[in-house]
Amino acid sequence: MSRLYIDNDMARFTRKDISLVDMELFDGRKFENLEPRRLFPLSGLEKYITLLDQDGIERAIIRDMKTLPPHEQDIIQACLAEYYLIPKITKITGCKEKYGVLRIWAQTNCGDVVIEIRNIIHGIKLIYGTRVQLRDVNDNRYEISNLNDLDSHSRRLIDSFL
Repeated sequence: MSRLYIDNDMARFTRKDISLVDMELFDGRKFENLEPRRLFPLSGLEKYITLLDQDGIERAIIRDMKTLPPHEQDIIQACLAEYYLIPKITKITGCKEKYGVLRIWAQTNCGDVVIEIRNIIHGIKLIYGTRVQLRDVNDNRYEISNLNDLDSHSRRLIDSFL
């Protein structure tokens, strides 16, 4: 079975649920309850979006969301935003390492959090120079979108662990 790639206006999407869409192709084929997921969640935010059915079977791939009409892009982006909800760290108020566990007190766009990281090497990743992803002991993810946007105190606290 060959892969079905979605480009331009060859499909129309309807949002079904928080993270589900229905897809109707220009040739009349319909697929219901598809879950959009990024094939490259860290580097390919708008490219290669797979559409999985309820059994986890890939039904299609959107090569590049920018080729879709704006309304279709909005539907897929909204589903991806719900699935990949990662709080963005806006300020770090404190850090303390004790018994091999790093605790970071931070403010995010979703509220104040305490992030506990057991393995700093695997728990804090610098991505593309200024973006940082943190993964806590419960496998929750947090992101600093751009290190340069942090205040100087926050930057000093996190720099020692990068």
